[in-house]
Amino acid sequence: MRYHYAKKARENAQILRKNLTDAERVLWKRLRSRQLAGYKFRRQFPIDSYILDFYCPEHRIAIELDGSQHIEEQHAHDEKRLHVLQQSNIRVLRFWNNDVLNNIDGVLQEIVNTVNLTLPLS
Repeated sequence: MRYHYAKKARENAQILRKNLTDAERVLWKRLRSRQLAGYKFRRQFPIDSYILDFYCPEHRIAIELDGSQHIEEQHAHDEKRLHVLQQSNIRVLRFWNNDVLNNIDGVLQEIVNTVNLTLPLS
């Protein structure tokens, strides 16, 4: 499957992969190399003009992490982004950074439960 993304988004994704937040680093350590129930995840994955924190292409699930800097002004941007992703049949899971840092097992269980509810692409 080919993904569409803006060249600028791809360049930004490469930069973001080198500068993960603490929460992204913790979650990536548990998602990478098919460690979570054998599911393949990508980090800082560009789709359209957006960069997804984590993405499971087989099940079209995006995982987004929000920190304390995620303020009200960001809400309109998030809504537009969510609409674009839903139009591409991508389900979005959102977690607070604190949840990842303080309850990683709970976050991972919610991810597994969601992935298990979706059919893989054929």
